[in-house]
Amino acid sequence: MTEATDLAERAGDRDPRVGLRAVAALRRLLEQLEAVQVRSARNQGWSWQEIAAELGVSRQAVHKKHGRQ
Repeated sequence: MTEATDLAERAGDRDPRVGLRAVAALRRLLEQLEAVQVRSARNQGWSWQEIAAELGVSRQAVHKKHGRQ
């Protein structure tokens, strides 16, 4: 997780260019991590409703985002 730690540190940089690039990179990393965890949950038999509850979103939202993967 050093990449995430480094990015989080850079997100607070005083230079907006550095900070914004780090925020964008963190957003991409977060999307990848979410996809991995959703896939893991589905492989373990979790329902879309259970996954949605943990992510704090609707079942429809999580299914729309990850249902085709």
